[in-house]
Amino acid sequence: MVPLLITRDLSIQFGGLTAVNRVEFHIGSGEAVGLIGPNGSGKTTFFNLLTGIYRPTQGRIEYDGNNLVGLPAFQIARRGIARTFQNSRLFLGLSILDNVLSGMHAHQDSNWLDAIFRRRYVGRELRQGVEKALELLGWFSRELAEDCYKKAGDLPLGDRRKVEICRALASQPKLLLLDEPSAGMSPEETEALMEDIRRLRDQKREMAIILIEHDMMVIRGVAGRVVVLNYGRKIAEGTFAEISRDEGVLEAYLGREEGCVAPG
Repeated sequence: MVPLLITRDLSIQFGGLTAVNRVEFHIGSGEAVGLIGPNGSGKTTFFNLLTGIYRPTQGRIEYDGNNLVGLPAFQIARRGIARTFQNSRLFLGLSILDNVLSGMHAHQDSNWLDAIFRRRYVGRELRQGVEKALELLGWFSRELAEDCYKKAGDLPLGDRRKVEICRALASQPKLLLLDEPSAGMSPEETEALMEDIRRLRDQKREMAIILIEHDMMVIRGVAGRVVVLNYGRKIAEGTFAEISRDEGVLEAYLGREEGCVAPG
């Protein structure tokens, strides 16, 4: 089976610092891959390369058979790659519902001319969007759907994470990138999030997920395969059981002196 996404020799440098160093990576449709490594190992930088925030110094990013290098972020999003961020990027002054609706923009057809001359069409598209948004919110939390007009800024951290995932799902992605979704959560909230992600995989079997996470319980419970980065390089790949016994991985987490630490 041809992978949904594959990177070849993917690298990026910031001045004299190599943040991602010739990383070879692949993921197939329906697969969940954990991406782990010590702080500063290049995980979030890797996500930024996949989503067009950064342009690689060298290498290729092949998605659905096409090279993504050089495409702007909005075009990559339209092709079916969505992500969340380690630090919340919600519109805190907008409602829960409006935040989720904002994720549908890339797949909506209406424009300002339609708002003037095709108001019925725009109204129908908006109603369909609201129904889909409420369905997504209700799938994660009945309370979020019922309180959909509440400001996102008034939500606790755990609910903000759920709304962010809903907004990413609203874009109908083939590949979902989750960056530290359990960061700042209590053990109970983390367990609930793991269950949400497992149900998400069961419901959307064709969607691939790459998960950056420091909580190894989440990685073990969700990811079928794990890739480990350190100083921007891939140092191990395998099942959770295999990488947890890998001497290079253990050495990386225990801390070995090796030059400067890459950002992100």
